[in-house]
Amino acid sequence: MFKPVLQIIVADSGPSRVGAAVGGWIAEAARAHDGFDVDVVDLAEAGPPLTEHPRRWSARVRRAHAFVLVTPEEDDGCPAALRDALERLDREWWYKAVSFVAYGGVSAGPRAVQRLRQVTGALRMVPVTDTVSIPSADRYVDDDGAFRGDELIDASAKRMLDELLLVGAPLIPLQGGEGAD
Repeated sequence: MFKPVLQIIVADSGPSRVGAAVGGWIAEAARAHDGFDVDVVDLAEAGPPLTEHPRRWSARVRRAHAFVLVTPEEDDGCPAALRDALERLDREWWYKAVSFVAYGGVSAGPRAVQRLRQVTGALRMVPVTDTVSIPSADRYVDDDGAFRGDELIDASAKRMLDELLLVGAPLIPLQGGEGAD
């Protein structure tokens, strides 16, 4: 049975690297949700190849049907690496549902999400309403480096994934390529 590909893009490349743990957590939640095939891209690991190998980046993004952008709030916005990864491509993003898992200090990343809604909208992506906002994300990381959401955060993730599937599935025919038949 066909399952849409959900690509989770982890944008955190800072010294604290909470993003890798948060990205791992949302990837596991997406796998447990069972509505998607899950592909994780960690921009800290991808680094310069995005700019050196744009065809590979284009092919990987083209393969996806929906996205979750995992981002810290930095300087009242999102990391430059995420903006760069988004803005390097154009048609590859068109008509694909997107949502956000944001984190920061007490504010939990709303300014990053606000800016990303503008950027993704300009790329003809379809931002869904439900997002996951995590205040002080580092307090949810255990001694083994794994992120452990609480009941509210886990419920937010489920709602977001449900909405991504509900909104994203009807968009697939507009995307062309695999799964559009």
